[in-house]
Amino acid sequence: MSVLFECKDLKKKYGKKEALKGISLQIESGQIVGLLGPNGSGKTTMIKLANGLLTPSSGEITINGNKIGVETKKRVSYLPERTYLNNWMKVKEMINYFADFYADFDSDRAYDMLNKLNINPNDKLKTMSKGTKEKVQLILVMSRDADVYFLDEPIGGVDPAARDYILNTIITNYNPESTVIISTHLISDIEKVLDDVVMIKDGELVMHKKVDDIREEYGKSVDEVFREVFKC
Repeated sequence: MSVLFECKDLKKKYGKKEALKGISLQIESGQIVGLLGPNGSGKTTMIKLANGLLTPSSGEITINGNKIGVETKKRVSYLPERTYLNNWMKVKEMINYFADFYADFDSDRAYDMLNKLNINPNDKLKTMSKGTKEKVQLILVMSRDADVYFLDEPIGGVDPAARDYILNTIITNYNPESTVIISTHLISDIEKVLDDVVMIKDGELVMHKKVDDIREEYGKSVDEVFREVFKC
C-alpha cells in the first residue's frame, strides 16, 4: 500500500477563526477511513480543501503525491453533504451528464445500482424523496473509478433500512486500490466497514488509528471511544 492522501501542517482560517490548526496525517491506498468529529470540528473544511473548493491558509495537502489542482480533481470523487443535482433532470440525464464530464464514469455500474435500489432512470429528481435523491447522488459518485472518494454524511438522510445497502454499495463499488474517506456522525452504523479512524476536535487531530487497534487497546467499540473523546 502507498500513501494516497496526505496533509502536512494543514491550516485553514476563516477570518480570525482557525478551522484547522496544523493537521498532519497520511492515509494509505485500499482503506475505508472514518473521518469523525462533532459539527464544527473541521471535517467538511478538510474535505473541501482536498477537493480544491477551498485553499489552505498554510501547509500542504496532496493526493497521490500531487498538490490539489486539475490533475487531482480528475482522480477524486466527491459526495457533498447537500444535494447539488438539478431537480428538473431525469436520472438517466444525470448519468449521461456524468459520463460526458468524467472519463472514469461507468454508466453500466450506475444503472446496475439504480436497478438494485428500484429507482427508475426516467424519474425526475423533483419527484423523489430526500432519501432517494441522496441514493441517486451516491450512485453517481460511486460509479466513477476514482483514486479517492470523499463522502460527506452519505447515510445521514436515508432511513435505517437503506443504510446497510448504501454501505454495501460503498464497499462493493470502489477500486480496492482506492481509498474511501467517510465523514459521519452515525458511527455505530458505519464502523463495521471502516479500516481506519481519524478523529478531529476543534480543528486538531486527536486520533488516527486502525479500527482493530482501537478495539484491542480500549476494549470498546469505535462509537463508545468517540463518545468518550468528545463528551461535553
